[in-house]
Amino acid sequence: MQLISDTQKDKPMQLPEGWQKLPASFYNRNDVVQIARELLNKILVSCFNGIFTAGRIVETEAYRGIVDKASHAFGGRRTNRTEIMYGEGGKAYVYFCYGMHHLFNVVTNTADVPHAVLIRALEPMMGIEEMLLRTGKKKVDYTLTKGPGNVAKALGINVKHTACSLLGNALFIADDGVVLQGENIIATPRIGVDYAGEDALLPYRFYIQNNKYVSGKKKDNLGRNI
Repeated sequence: MQLISDTQKDKPMQLPEGWQKLPASFYNRNDVVQIARELLNKILVSCFNGIFTAGRIVETEAYRGIVDKASHAFGGRRTNRTEIMYGEGGKAYVYFCYGMHHLFNVVTNTADVPHAVLIRALEPMMGIEEMLLRTGKKKVDYTLTKGPGNVAKALGINVKHTACSLLGNALFIADDGVVLQGENIIATPRIGVDYAGEDALLPYRFYIQNNKYVSGKKKDNLGRNI
């Protein structure tokens, strides 16, 4: 598999007015749970081969590395797949799940601290026709970018993009200045991590209240405002 290197950047694009690409300092902080909360309402952007797609992040999950039994890096595990998690924050970690889904994560913190945030759902904003083509859907509905597998598919992200810098032009996260009030953020345990024992109960999943693109079953969305 040939990875997309940091030097294989698409040409710079003109961002919509008011959009600012998140800087390295956003990712290189030590509190991955706080970063997961703050990624809500930000905009995930892909620009591959001149095709621009973007969606507002409405659901995230934090993974705290070697101390977190739900993390791929729990106990200091290092594999070819997870090595990117041990690098500097601000890069993509994309892995293949269940033999069918590519899942996009944001690496955070500094080198040798393998923290990451899974992007679980987006609200589509731009490039929706291209998202429909990529997902094979005929019309827009809430499943277009609901769930992490659909997020990656709609934005054209796959495992070749693992290690891609989020400071480049092909794949990044932007802030358009729209403020999300704290009372609209819900915290719950993460989805699908029952294997993690007591860590499965940690309230490390965050979503925007009443957003129809949020994934999970009704029981998964019984959380608390923060």
